[in-house]
Amino acid sequence: MSTATDDIIQILNPSDCFTLAMDEEIRQENMPGSQCGFALELASAPDSTAIEQRIHEFSQRFPLVFASLQQRGKRFFWCQREHKHPLFHQHKTTDSSNEAEFHHQTVQQLLNHLQARETIPALEFHLIQSANKNTFLMRWIHPFCDAKGADLILRYLCTDDAEQRKQFDFPKLEPLVNQQLAKYRWWQKVLMFIKAKRYISQLDTLQSIIHADTSKAPKQLNFKTFTLSIGQTQAINKLNRQHVGLTGGSLYYIGCFMRALNKMNPDQAGEAYCTPYAFNLRRNKALSPLLSNHVAPLFAQAPKSLLPDRAALFQHLKQQNTNTIREKLDYAFLPIMWAASWLSLAQHGEKLRNSMRTGTDRSSFWFSDIGNVNLSNASFFNSDITKIYHLCQISSPPAIAFLSCQFNQQLTLSYNFIEPLFTEEQIEALHKNVLEELLTE
Repeated sequence: MSTATDDIIQILNPSDCFTLAMDEEIRQENMPGSQCGFALELASAPDSTAIEQRIHEFSQRFPLVFASLQQRGKRFFWCQREHKHPLFHQHKTTDSSNEAEFHHQTVQQLLNHLQARETIPALEFHLIQSANKNTFLMRWIHPFCDAKGADLILRYLCTDDAEQRKQFDFPKLEPLVNQQLAKYRWWQKVLMFIKAKRYISQLDTLQSIIHADTSKAPKQLNFKTFTLSIGQTQAINKLNRQHVGLTGGSLYYIGCFMRALNKMNPDQAGEAYCTPYAFNLRRNKALSPLLSNHVAPLFAQAPKSLLPDRAALFQHLKQQNTNTIREKLDYAFLPIMWAASWLSLAQHGEKLRNSMRTGTDRSSFWFSDIGNVNLSNASFFNSDITKIYHLCQISSPPAIAFLSCQFNQQLTLSYNFIEPLFTEEQIEALHKNVLEELLTE
């Protein structure tokens, strides 16, 4: 690996430093870092030759896929590798006795593969095949792109029209964090910094409830996914609008998940449920799959005393969200994001995760709502897409992440959890609670 400065392609932008800090937090527990996955389950075997050709075309258009993340002094850069690594891999079995287990274990092994940050490929594609089951997995490291970027990569691969694929490109301007900060004077940035710090201090007055068994050391990420029927999804969407309205749809999932966790152990120590969620400065129609992470954490928090009253809980979460927008707390975080990008990863991660009052983990669980997955068509290289789900490595605690998305009018819920801090049996019981909460009139 070259150490010369002439191999530098791109400096890590401020918001990517946030995801890299979480990568370091996960690695400190001897886990694989902030690896993420986006999986398509297919009705039949796709054209693997055509897939490989399209991936090769993507790599020619976006050569950053071959880059390596390197530290130079206190800063991190995307750097050119000496040799290009293969992007496309195939995994096959002739054993048809337990195909579902083969696919699950293969995905699990790929997400749990431990490799140094400097050598791990930023992006890989895997086609997993057995006699009656086919899975296409995109696996990436979180500083490389966010969930929206991953969605755009898949959209590129699924776009058959070559002219439409040419519309996908790198962002033409400097990172949006820097663009937004340039709009403010220095004293306004100081006030924004103070506002964000007060927001965090207010959250930290309540100790977060952690359901993970933290007496055990983390061993591996596992996951369980559940795809609901069209009827169930329509009912949930209707209840979602009734409880939180059109602008706060993710809050319905968050509130239901809080109540479902509380049912598992109502006497769990702690004073409130607190979960980070992301704000995104990216333009809605921007087709920039890489170098466009513009996220930072805001938090949905609810005192335990509110959990028994559904109406009061959702009203509380809506009011929090309204206050966040009214007070522009998302933009208030921009100076903190810029300043934190100069911290060491250990310092950055500690400030992200740990409550300033108690020193314990700030988050009760991680959450991500991908929303409606909008691919250019419902097929993938001559095969129908039957299901989509997401995966992510997480720190422990909280050792659990709740991810949701909708595709073909069906809601898929993905539970990512660290074993043995959570068990499969606990997740199955939790899902029953979640489903009951989501469908409660």
